[in-house]
Order: sequence, then C-alpha cells, then structure tokens
Amino acid sequence: MLTKDSLQFLEDLKANNNRDWFLDNKKRYDIFKKDYQQLVADLLDAMKPLDPSLEMLEVKNCTFRINRDIRFSKDKSPYKDHIGIWLSSGAKGMNRSGYYVHIAKNGSFIAGGLYCPEAEDLKKMRKEIAYFHEDLEAIINTKNFQKEFGDFDRNEKNVLKNPPRGYEKDHPAIEFLKLKSFETSQKFDINEVTKEDFVAKMSKRLIVLKPLNDFINRALTSEE
Repeated sequence: MLTKDSLQFLEDLKANNNRDWFLDNKKRYDIFKKDYQQLVADLLDAMKPLDPSLEMLEVKNCTFRINRDIRFSKDKSPYKDHIGIWLSSGAKGMNRSGYYVHIAKNGSFIAGGLYCPEAEDLKKMRKEIAYFHEDLEAIINTKNFQKEFGDFDRNEKNVLKNPPRGYEKDHPAIEFLKLKSFETSQKFDINEVTKEDFVAKMSKRLIVLKPLNDFINRALTSEE
C-alpha cells in the first residue's frame, strides 16, 4: 500500500510540475520514493511465488525514474505525476511480456502482455498465433480471464483494418492476427492503493495474466 501522503505528493507535483517546486519539496520526494520502492518490494514478494520467472527481479528492475524524457515531447513538464511498476523476466535489450501497475489520480490500471512490439517481434507473435491460435483462445476464454480482462485492448491504433501481409482474411485467428499490440488491462480506483489488502488484491488479479505472458514469451523466444 501507499500512504495518503505519497498520493498527495503526486497531486501537488501535478499542480506544480517545475524544477524549483521539486527542489523545494525534495524531502517529500525522498519519503515518496521510499514508499514507492516498498510497494514494489511488497508486490514482488507476493508475485514471485506465483510466477517463478520473476525470481531474479529486484526493486530497481521494476521502477521508473520520476524524470520525464521530454526531448521529443510537446509537453515539457519535467516530472511524472504517476507511478509505474513493471514486472518482467526480460533482461535489458530483450522485449518480453510482463505485468504492469499504473497509479494515477485519473487513470489507475493494471495491465499485461506485449505493448507495441517491434517488427521482428510482431512477426514472431503472428507466427505463433497462426500455428497455435487454439492455445491463445483457450487462455482468453478461461473463466478468470474473462472475469478480469475479457479480451485484448483494441482500438484503431493497434488493430489493422485488413489482414496482415501473408495471412488470409478467413484465417480462424484473423482478429488476433490483425493486432499490432498485445496488451490487456483493467482499471481500478486509486483509493484502493492506500488499503492494506491492495497488494494481495492486485497480485491475485495480475497472476491471471500469467498464461498469456507465457504464450507471448514462448513466441518471442522460439527458434525460427
């Protein structure tokens, strides 16, 4: 769980997103950072017994810097006003599926899967789906997955209008093959974050994504 003080820090930062304010509130940030890292540690403790692939992860592998990369952004606000937690077995330079927790005042959610893969990984995903779509369908159609997530997140940005090159429109998995991104998500109320059972509840929901993550990582690591 996070403290209410940490959530208030994020809210105040959003209203005063500039370097002078941040430096004046450095002590508050230091307390917030410890709170953030403790939340990640607690989540790792809960998730590692459920997914052995996470065993080697440390807190530093799962957190994000508060500084924004503003080099190519029109928004020049220097700091992030949300919390991100990423649990994945992928090493540096290796794209892997995983579990994500996003904490923000107007848009908290958990998610999993593979976000906007590069061309080579996208090719691997489509090949795996084409040959083993029954496996993916079985995962998506389980009772727990349907209850918590339902389906992949779909919008006009991550779904092709036409079948990808090399695949027929009548392929039984065409709606999966047309995806350009393979993530699924579930929203939650930010007030849940300060409750003692937050980590237990989130880990119970996140682990539902393990079979999907295993399928995706199998695709990404399989030899041609």
